[in-house]
Amino acid sequence: MTEKFQPKSGSARLASEPDFLVIGKIIKPHGIKGEVSVKVLTDFSERFDELEYISLGDDNSQAEYTVKATRWHKERVLMTFAEIPDRAAAETLRGLYLKIPIEEAMPLEPGAYYHYQLINLNVVTDTGEHLGRIAEIIETGANDVYVVQGEKGEILLPVIKEVILSIDLEARLVTAH
Repeated sequence: MTEKFQPKSGSARLASEPDFLVIGKIIKPHGIKGEVSVKVLTDFSERFDELEYISLGDDNSQAEYTVKATRWHKERVLMTFAEIPDRAAAETLRGLYLKIPIEEAMPLEPGAYYHYQLINLNVVTDTGEHLGRIAEIIETGANDVYVVQGEKGEILLPVIKEVILSIDLEARLVTAH
C-alpha cells in the first residue's frame, strides 16, 4: 500500500520567484548599424513595441539598455539600443537574453501558469502516491509535457485534462491521473 503524500509545512517557498522573466534571445547582429535579431520567447509579443528599457544578460550577469527602435522582420524582432553603435558592438550581445522585471509579467487567465511557477511543484496521483517534482517543462507544440523526477526515476506527464487533474500553487501540488 502506498502512503499518501503530505507536503511538509514550510515547503511552500521551495521554488523562489525569480526577479526577471525572459522574453527573448538575441540571435545575431542584423546589418551594420548595431541592430540585432531577437527570437521571441513570450506569448505576449506585443510588449516589444512598447519597450523603453530592457535588461540583457545571461545566468551570471545583466545590464540595462535603452531601446532605440523595434521593428518586425518575419518572425523575429529587430532591435536597436542607444548604447550599441555598430555591428561589432551588436556582436557582443549575441546569445544574451532579454529580461523584464517579474512585476511587469502579463496577468494570465485562470488555469494558465508561468513555467517558473510550476518548477519544483510536488506531483501526486489521484490516489495520493507521490511521483516526484516537476524538474522541467517541454513545449511540444500540441501540449506541454511535465518532466517529473522522483524515486522511481523520470516520468513524462502530458499536460492534458485527462492526465493533469489539478494544480494548486499555494499547496505547491499537482494532482495527476
